[in-house]
Amino acid sequence: MAATISSMQCLAAGGNNQDLLNRPYADLKKLHFGFSVGLHFQDLSLSNNGFVTADGETWYAEVPGHSPGFCVNVLADLRLSQYFNLRLSPGMYFGNKRVTYLETTNGVEETQNIRSNYVVVPLDLKYSALRYRNLRPYLVGGVMGVFDVAKKRSEQIRLTSADLMLTIGFGCDFYLPFFKLCPEIKFCFGLRDLLDHVRDDLSDDPAMMKYTQSLDRAASRMVVVTFYFE
Repeated sequence: MAATISSMQCLAAGGNNQDLLNRPYADLKKLHFGFSVGLHFQDLSLSNNGFVTADGETWYAEVPGHSPGFCVNVLADLRLSQYFNLRLSPGMYFGNKRVTYLETTNGVEETQNIRSNYVVVPLDLKYSALRYRNLRPYLVGGVMGVFDVAKKRSEQIRLTSADLMLTIGFGCDFYLPFFKLCPEIKFCFGLRDLLDHVRDDLSDDPAMMKYTQSLDRAASRMVVVTFYFE
């Protein structure tokens, strides 16, 4: 049976024995491992509420731009069927988010740089199309547990450590002579409110609470560009 499948793969798209494929047995393994490196861009979806302080100030927050961060993961891939794979890829994400605060009455602007060191545990279901010669496009979706191990500081706003994200993305397997290279783009949407609404650390400076009070919610967003080596 395996020989029959291999023969069919070696004839894919070309229709003759001259179109031999790289790594024709790669997709038949029940379990295989790999690793990945990549870039990610962190964002925050901030819900401003128009809170007015006792001094008549109204502050609004936004994330005006995105800086790339670095990520590295290990991979365990379980073959479920010809088209579906279950993938677990724990790793580390290092990055930051730059938040800008604007006071509308006086035009005062402040910034905050929130550094994050994420331990992530993504669990994804991968759906692959039929292989065409030495490439095979795919879609991927799942959930990702996130825990920020960076030290929390007393700044304008503070984010809680744990989050759960929904993920969806796409990529393509490129079959090289000695391994598969799989570039992938994934979009991640946080499900929890990360804003720390109880700021005991500001007991000595209660005026700093105005930034937290001006927000109802802060949800995490990420775009991840990953290169898997399998």
